[in-house]
Amino acid sequence: MDKQVTLEARDRDVHGRNGVRRLRGDGMIPAVMYGHGETCRSLMVPARELSNLLGRISVENTLVDLKIGSGSAQKVLIREVQRHPWRADILHVDFFQIQADEEIRVNVPLRLEGIPFGVRNSGGILQQSRYEIEVQCLPSDIPEVFVHDVTDLDIGDVLHISDLDTGSVVPLEDPELTICTVVPPTVIQVTEEEEELAELEEMEPEVIGKGPDEESDEEEEGAE
Repeated sequence: MDKQVTLEARDRDVHGRNGVRRLRGDGMIPAVMYGHGETCRSLMVPARELSNLLGRISVENTLVDLKIGSGSAQKVLIREVQRHPWRADILHVDFFQIQADEEIRVNVPLRLEGIPFGVRNSGGILQQSRYEIEVQCLPSDIPEVFVHDVTDLDIGDVLHISDLDTGSVVPLEDPELTICTVVPPTVIQVTEEEEELAELEEMEPEVIGKGPDEESDEEEEGAE
């Protein structure tokens, strides 16, 4: 995977609820880095830079060069991002340190391209049930995205994980798991009673008797 990004970080000696609140007030987000049996390292990262980064990468499978202070960059994956329940604020982030020669498990996004034949010509509906695939590979082999063309799928056709071209990366999931299928259009059955009711609603109402205005007009004519 060629796509790599960098992020600045600093060691953090502030802990506790009040300390963390002050940290966020200063525009920093508390973080931790762990992996390979090493001691969990407390860090902090600039909130704006982190937010911008999360907005332009696929978090699950993007390698990040985490530059901590004046030390050398550490290659990490973002494992967890904690957000405020109802605001967009980031509260905490976890970084997982990786080794270049050690395989890791990651989720790779799946993108379907094209309009299926059954949708274009038969009014079918494409139902997608899987949007990412879990794989295990070396960090340098992590795919950015799996892309599959669904143009030829007709009504009733099913796309399985085994149908994907994943190159040298082998998915960890069941090959027979369904990714998507093209289902027939939904037909709404209308009963005879509903049809009759609809016809009655469309009919013009018949005017029976004379309205008060007509009666008053006749009375005036008789008086003349």
